[in-house]
Amino acid sequence: MSTWSAALLLFLILDPLGNIPVFLGLLRPLAPNRRRLVLARELVIALAVLMGFLFGGQYVLAAMHLRQESVSIGGGIVLFLIGLKMIFPSAEGMFGDVPEGEPFIVPMAIPLIAGPSGMASVMLMSHSDPQRTVDWSIALLVAWFATAMILFAATYLYKILGARVLVAVERLMGMLLVTVSVQMFLDGLGVYLHIAPHG
Repeated sequence: MSTWSAALLLFLILDPLGNIPVFLGLLRPLAPNRRRLVLARELVIALAVLMGFLFGGQYVLAAMHLRQESVSIGGGIVLFLIGLKMIFPSAEGMFGDVPEGEPFIVPMAIPLIAGPSGMASVMLMSHSDPQRTVDWSIALLVAWFATAMILFAATYLYKILGARVLVAVERLMGMLLVTVSVQMFLDGLGVYLHIAPHG
């Protein structure tokens, strides 16, 4: 996987367009200046969490004696479920009800930006090719920066595009994510079937 492919995958997983309506609802009670500060704080927290999983995830997996193909299959299943949620959203949203008041870490930073699928993906990247940690860091930063730009422009995008267009784009991104997840699952299964007779 190239750096740009990884960045696109992480961008799809972070799902900034799908998060726009939720973020607008969470930030609406706050003063305009406070909204920007809270959004910036939550974005930085999410980036720190994802970077932590990127650099420390491989050690966690090694300590748990998990093989690469297991992580690939598991990550594919998680991404598949997230993609299905994006295509067929439930009434309560992807992560259920959210608490009232000013958001702090939950639910904006975790799990809306740095969700289980994002954590699993960066862990998989670092575990599959530890020598390319710098590339994965660049990919994460690119995806995070694009996500931050979209979320900071959320109000304007919501007015310009409207809810229908945002929903359509999110479902298209969900389709792409499902496709990527199936490929990830098949890759992991292929490696497992190849080594199983010798394992």
